[in-house]
Amino acid sequence: MLLTRIKGPRDLDRLSQEELTQLAAEIRSFLVDAVSKTGGHLGPNLGVVELTIALHRVFESPKDKVLFDTGHQAYVHKLLTGRQDFAGLRSKGGLSGYPSRAESDHDVIENSHASTVLGWADGLAKANEVLGREDHHVAAVIGDGALTGGMAWEALNNIAAAKDRPLVIVVNDNERSYGPTIGGLANHLATLRTTDGYERFLARGKEILERTPVVGKPLFETLHGAKKGLKDFIAPQGMFEDLGLKYIGPIDGHDIEALESALQRAKRFSGPVIVHCLTQKGRGYTHAEQDEADRFHGIGPIHPDTGLPVKASAASWTSVFADEMVKLGHERKDIVGITAAMLHPVGLKKFADTFPDRIYDVGIAEQHAATSAAGLATGGVHPVFAVYATFLNRAFDQVLMDVALHKCGVTFVLDRAGVTGDDGASHNGMWDMSILQVVPGLRLAAPRDAEQLRAQLREAVEVKDAPTVVRYSKGVVGPAVPAVGKVGGMDVLRLPAPEVTRPDVLLVSVGALAPMCLEIADLLDKQGISSTVVDPRWVKPVDEAMAPLAERHRVVVTVEDNGRTGGVGAAVAQALRDAGVDVPLRDFGIPQRFLDHALRKEIMAEIGLTAPDIARQVTGLVAKLDGRFESEPAATVD
Repeated sequence: MLLTRIKGPRDLDRLSQEELTQLAAEIRSFLVDAVSKTGGHLGPNLGVVELTIALHRVFESPKDKVLFDTGHQAYVHKLLTGRQDFAGLRSKGGLSGYPSRAESDHDVIENSHASTVLGWADGLAKANEVLGREDHHVAAVIGDGALTGGMAWEALNNIAAAKDRPLVIVVNDNERSYGPTIGGLANHLATLRTTDGYERFLARGKEILERTPVVGKPLFETLHGAKKGLKDFIAPQGMFEDLGLKYIGPIDGHDIEALESALQRAKRFSGPVIVHCLTQKGRGYTHAEQDEADRFHGIGPIHPDTGLPVKASAASWTSVFADEMVKLGHERKDIVGITAAMLHPVGLKKFADTFPDRIYDVGIAEQHAATSAAGLATGGVHPVFAVYATFLNRAFDQVLMDVALHKCGVTFVLDRAGVTGDDGASHNGMWDMSILQVVPGLRLAAPRDAEQLRAQLREAVEVKDAPTVVRYSKGVVGPAVPAVGKVGGMDVLRLPAPEVTRPDVLLVSVGALAPMCLEIADLLDKQGISSTVVDPRWVKPVDEAMAPLAERHRVVVTVEDNGRTGGVGAAVAQALRDAGVDVPLRDFGIPQRFLDHALRKEIMAEIGLTAPDIARQVTGLVAKLDGRFESEPAATVD
């Protein structure tokens, strides 16, 4: 096999065009076989095989910087830079699903949030200029979907201002992000995609006119002088050139020779260049090519021969939300849905199919989505913006200053909240409950099971004068956790024995961690430690009944699937201080550090967010209150 002979990018230099074609086929076969076992981003990588080969033939990584936006299309890059052990892809100790500086000097951007690569490229090109590194180049690969993000255009505005600063921007145009790319930019790229190039038109015109007696040649020269206008008329790539960017393309993104030629021309140019490549997401794997949803964008383990999942999927948090949104849509004509290029992943596809006039896909533009939602709410409808928890970070200012300040009734539904695991640091939804705590008037719900998700979503969309947030985990929704009582707006999940006059522990359970908190209570009970377990349901604002309830216990323990800094535990502690309740509080959550990719349960064990770990520490804390083990301080979660 040719692939096994590739230990680094320069090994590609020795291959003929015929061998490169064979290598591309081997890479596709490798990807289907490997990713079908582990799961991962299959479709995007099948689409960039030839493009990545050409990039590494033309540019000299790691001296030249080859950047990917987003990094889920970097599997081929990993293979060509000496990383061909995919057995542990996205697993603890194995390869990351995104570029990783810890893995290779060839990797630059680890952040897998879209539309950032052009900002990185701009900075790297400026650094080359400042340090006089004329033999260093920067090539940034950005998908057409990522070009819908505002950050990309902010960067283009700066890149275009430096006419003599070399920078190659490769637009990987496959008409998709997760699903089909939408919006004005998508329409423009479609025009470029489907219109014959003006150069061919001009060449044919020259041939005809030069055969025309007397007026032919002068007329051709006049037309050639006006080619900018002709270009806009015949192949309107003028949008890019009006910015001051040289445009090359469209190029067949599966023709290695054509790609190399285009990239070589771009590399030699003394200013910023856009190379527009047309690729096919999922190329070479029939099941991916025929998948209308997302071309196998991200998959779990599948049977490679059939493309079907190895395991039947159980009901997920996302599917519960999806079904309830359709029910709400039937009941209320003012409910509309918003997604940032993730209609399928966040569960709005059913709503879109049922109410096609009430769904808005804004592209990869979370900031715009939030502000547009404020406008929708002001206009008299109730928008539900469904987004991954980690991506709401990008719209914080808009949540604060556009939605909350104007008291707009907008509901944000945060999917993949908490530890998500295998996609690595940038995909863990561990920041939302911290950053949203500072937003005045905002109300935040963390449902513990499917029934509560349905109920709290309905409660959220009833709020007309403030932003509401409903956040839930990734994956399969667990069994129902019934309440045994109510205190204020909080559900009581477990009570101590009737004879206990002052229980030892008030255990505050946040969201999907309820089953674990009940397990903690069982373990404490075996140590003779009594506890009450409550689910606040709405964790912001802190329920007024929390302080009086805490005062009737000896210690308060909060457990959340969020960063400890500024999280629910911190908010409860502040509420107790404000109420003058002097009860010790311990907050358990995610330590404030970037977590390596691994299974969720492995990460939870690593950070001590498990029932035995927490029960052990709480036992030590209670023992200390009893005056036992005074010389042995309680351990900390960090």
